[in-house]
Amino acid sequence: MRQQPRMTVSGTNIDCPDAHALADFYHRLLGWNVAQDQPDDVVLSPPGGGTTLSFQTERLYARPTWPARRGDQQMMMHLEIEVDDLGAAVAHALAAGATLADYQPQGDVRVCLDPAGHPFCLWIAR
Repeated sequence: MRQQPRMTVSGTNIDCPDAHALADFYHRLLGWNVAQDQPDDVVLSPPGGGTTLSFQTERLYARPTWPARRGDQQMMMHLEIEVDDLGAAVAHALAAGATLADYQPQGDVRVCLDPAGHPFCLWIAR
């Protein structure tokens, strides 16, 4: 039997219409450092190291729809961001440039949209 090779998820790449603009939003939101800056690709890394977020300019980017509707661009993934204070985190996200989604499926989670329309969830661990 073959032994499985070591595999580690090192980052998540997010397509968007402008890599620099979206990376700037997440830099303001999370306070992460710019680890790589190229014309169409920006990588942010958390201050203590670990899994990165990359932003890649996609010329044919189609903004996802939340909640999903038949025939519209579907979201492919979303970030789950654990917070200490939900109200303060939502206020911070809005100040950074997010919008609060109209549809909120859970009372203890807030769905926000980044400037490119990607949903992300703010939540408190219980």
